[in-house]
Amino acid sequence: MLGALAEGVTEVSGFLPGADTLATVAAFKQLGVRINQPDTERLIIHGAGLKGLTVPAQPLDMGNAGTGMRLMSGILAAQPFATQLVGDRSLSQRPMGRVLDPLERMGARINSQQDAEGRRLPPLEFFPVDSLQGIDYQLPMASAQVKSCLLLAGLYASGTTRVTEPAPTRDHTERMLRGFGYEVEKTGPQVSLQGGGLLRSCNIQVPADISSATFPIVAALITPGSELLLEGVGINPTRDGVLKLLQQMGGRIYLSNQREEGGEPVADIRVLSSELKATRIDGDLVAVAIDEVPALAVAAACAEGTTEIADAAELRVKESDRIATTVAGLTALGIDAEEREDGMVIQGGQFAAGLVDAAGDHRLAMAFAVASLRAIGPVEILDCDNVVTSFPGFVPLMSGLGLHVEQT
Repeated sequence: MLGALAEGVTEVSGFLPGADTLATVAAFKQLGVRINQPDTERLIIHGAGLKGLTVPAQPLDMGNAGTGMRLMSGILAAQPFATQLVGDRSLSQRPMGRVLDPLERMGARINSQQDAEGRRLPPLEFFPVDSLQGIDYQLPMASAQVKSCLLLAGLYASGTTRVTEPAPTRDHTERMLRGFGYEVEKTGPQVSLQGGGLLRSCNIQVPADISSATFPIVAALITPGSELLLEGVGINPTRDGVLKLLQQMGGRIYLSNQREEGGEPVADIRVLSSELKATRIDGDLVAVAIDEVPALAVAAACAEGTTEIADAAELRVKESDRIATTVAGLTALGIDAEEREDGMVIQGGQFAAGLVDAAGDHRLAMAFAVASLRAIGPVEILDCDNVVTSFPGFVPLMSGLGLHVEQT
């Protein structure tokens, strides 16, 4: 996104060719940005500048990319031409009011669908505007997606756009904006920028993703006799909550060769099988491990004692209601689990064979695939096509590590 809006040519190495990222590439091509992909993991982006996007010939299809749709909203809300954002069945049920409402406070003109509960849903239609106005916005929830959306809109806005977080969230957008030469100020829980500047192209090396790494990490922890080394994994302090929580549970996880690549801290991660103990997962650590909760729930089911997860209401509006679907999946596999309004309670036990509905949620599908390592029989997972949205190499990687997977 930033490469497309920058002046000059940006080269991205370590690109993940998942369905989500490819949908974003396709959207910017439709917006007139020239993007070449010389090989699977490289992109060359010929930036159009902040004011260089052009009218797309058709609606921009974000597929299942919730992050893509929310962040694109911040960019499209500021354009002097009309556009539409659409998505697949799952994305079309995800609430967008959390980004649309503050964008409208900035002066954006947006139409959306509405469900029976009054939630604003895709498809989204953006109308031309001359300019946006910076706002001082207090996030009602800890959400890096909303923060990033408003910062992207703030690039186009008059004055200062300031976002205050109730708890720390991932800060990749702020780091990368600075990498593209844009001044971003951070004061305590507030992050702000002035509109009207320029983004300057740079080369980006993308670290290995901690969210994807979580699945083989948990697999190694819960499988007796396992030892695993993952190289060059991003350990951004706003993303490493899952490592701290697993270590808190007794997980033998060790970092080495710590360094910085592309403005992001990375390390090699060594994992040894461990006897896990129950813990409480809440507060700030939830905000920096929110996407890893399904995998953490599997670890909790393999731990001794009762694990409580709280302050995680954000899970209700992911690709699925991850509180309800995680608890339902654990229960289907014989684990004593209870749903709470903002989390769940999981009693460590023995996974049984069974049938789990992933509800189109890639992280649920991968988490329960890992759970099968400790099940007394086969685990069948339904509605799991969306694994390719975030981790297209999941099945071959895990098969290579010894997980027996059959796809039908």
